[in-house]
Amino acid sequence: MKAALYIQKFKIFAWEFFAIALMMPLLLGNLSLVYSQEEHAKQDHAGHHEHHMAVAAKRYISNLTSYVIPEVMLVESDGSEKLLSEAIDSSKAVMLNFIFTTCTAICPTMSATFAQVSNQMASDKETIQLISISVDPEHDTPEMLTKYAKKFMAGPEWRLFTGTSNNSILAQRAFDAYRGDKMNHLPLFFIHAPGSEKWVRIEGLVSADELITEYRMLAGK
Repeated sequence: MKAALYIQKFKIFAWEFFAIALMMPLLLGNLSLVYSQEEHAKQDHAGHHEHHMAVAAKRYISNLTSYVIPEVMLVESDGSEKLLSEAIDSSKAVMLNFIFTTCTAICPTMSATFAQVSNQMASDKETIQLISISVDPEHDTPEMLTKYAKKFMAGPEWRLFTGTSNNSILAQRAFDAYRGDKMNHLPLFFIHAPGSEKWVRIEGLVSADELITEYRMLAGK
């Protein structure tokens, strides 16, 4: 009787031991998975933090590229017609952007930046021109551009253009700035030095100091 009891206990012990042996890899695997997930989360957090630090360090993207300027007729704020290629192809350096006068988001900031550039580069006014092209020409008549220019106290070196919708789109496409709708337009600046085949394309809400620095780097000043 006692022998049968011992045998029964041994069988129970053996099954428990066998069950533990089977469960051990699973338990270890789960612990390893938890540890791995924790480490991965830490790495993701660190990488995410580094990404934000990198973005914070530089708020804009700039690169050197080439553009083919089409023979597009635009209308300046004084009502005169000008070919975009002629306005750009001069002895003066060019800083160019795209705006519209009823914009309440990025355009006022971009235009304020141009106004600051104009003030800070007062001694360079004979060698540089600022060009803003409307992406909403149906509303932005020469009269509206004139009012807009006065709002930002634009000097004669800052030229504002409008025109037909088709020509505005052609101008935007030439600079890879067309996004289908005025509400989707990007904060873009373009800088061109006289005699250069390249443009500096800047994407982001760059400051006046940063814009001037990019210009002086391109011009070798």
